[in-house]
Amino acid sequence: MAAAAGALLGLGRLWRLLLFLSQFCVLSGGEHSQPLAQPVKDAAPTRAFTAAPRAPETTEIPPYVTKCPSNGLCSRLPADCIDCATNFSCVYGKPATFDCAVKPSVTCVDRELRAQESFVINMTCRFCWQLPETDYECTSSTSCMAVSCPRQRYAANCTVRDHIHCLGNRTFPKMLYCNWTGGYKWSTALALSITLGGFGADRFYLGQWREGLGKLFSFGGLGIWTLIDVLLIGVGYVGPADGSLYI
Repeated sequence: MAAAAGALLGLGRLWRLLLFLSQFCVLSGGEHSQPLAQPVKDAAPTRAFTAAPRAPETTEIPPYVTKCPSNGLCSRLPADCIDCATNFSCVYGKPATFDCAVKPSVTCVDRELRAQESFVINMTCRFCWQLPETDYECTSSTSCMAVSCPRQRYAANCTVRDHIHCLGNRTFPKMLYCNWTGGYKWSTALALSITLGGFGADRFYLGQWREGLGKLFSFGGLGIWTLIDVLLIGVGYVGPADGSLYI
C-alpha cells in the first residue's frame, strides 16, 4: 500500500510539473508571438502611392495678343481682342452701345488710365458686309477683264479692318468689279499713238501685237487708223491687251 501511495504521489508531482511547463510555454509563446505578428501585418501587400505629375503651366501667348496694344484704351482695341454681347435692340444705321470684355492675356485701360476688363463701345448698327468699301480689304483677281463692256465682276473674299467694329462675320464674300492694273500708263500710250502711231507703237506697247503689225505694214491705215486710235486711246476705250486698267 505504501508503494502504491508513493507511486500516486510521484504521478501527481509529475502532472504538476507538466502543467507548469505547458503554462510556461504558452506564456513564453505569447510573449514571442507579439513581435512575430507585427511582420505579418507589414508583410501584407502594400500599395505604392505615386504623386501624379503636375501639368506644366502653359506660357503660350494666344495668337490674337500680337494684334492687341498693351495698356491701350479698351474702346480702341481691335475686334480680335474683345468679346462683345449682341445688342438685339439696335436699329440698322443708328448708333448703338455694346457691352464688351477683353479676352484673356489682354490688358487695357480707360481714359483715366485705370485697368479695365469690361467696358462699353459705341458703333453703328450694321453688318460687316454693309460697311463702306474703305472699311474692309478684299482679294484681287488678275484673271478677269477690267476693260470690257459691260464691266466684269469677280468673287472676292473681304476682311474688315482691325479697328472697325460691325455685326456678323468679319470675313465675307462679295462680287466686285475688276479693277486691277498691269502697269500700263495711259499717258505713255497716248503719246506713242500721237507720235509713232503710224508704225503701230501704241498697239505694241499695249500688248496688241496683231493690230500693231497691221498698222506697221499699212502705214497706220494711211493715217486713218492712226487718227482713230488717238481718239480711242484718248477716251480710254482702247486699253491693255491683258484686260487691266491704266495706272
